[in-house]
Amino acid sequence: MNYWLLKTEPEDFSFHDLVQAGEEIWDGVRNAKAQKNMRSMQPGDLAFIYHTGREKAVTGVAEIASAAFPDPSDAKFAAVKLSARHPLPRPVTLAEIKALPQFADWELVRLPRLSVMNVPPAHWQAVLTMAVTGPDRRVP
Repeated sequence: MNYWLLKTEPEDFSFHDLVQAGEEIWDGVRNAKAQKNMRSMQPGDLAFIYHTGREKAVTGVAEIASAAFPDPSDAKFAAVKLSARHPLPRPVTLAEIKALPQFADWELVRLPRLSVMNVPPAHWQAVLTMAVTGPDRRVP
């Protein structure tokens, strides 16, 4: 299993919107590196949904529900289907993530404009822990 982070403008499409829809197509991604990541996704992989804009926080977990397929709006790009899994107990902010040295090498910190990225398993677990323990607790 692989882990991913998908960025979205919550005003356009939020994690709550995904929960309401149950399953939705994740499309409109045009960056070459983000497209490479989308083409690597497999059904059963998990993804953090990250709200950009004012929130700048990981808000929920989704499951990749399909292999990549041609984006309905432009077939030269890839899209995937997502299904909502669950919200995090509390959002984990970008500021909290940046405050911990263990995240310094993560693309979320290094490449802030990348909209679809891999999440190393240790980072995945650390974010899940932070969502439960709060910002003042150190994670292993």
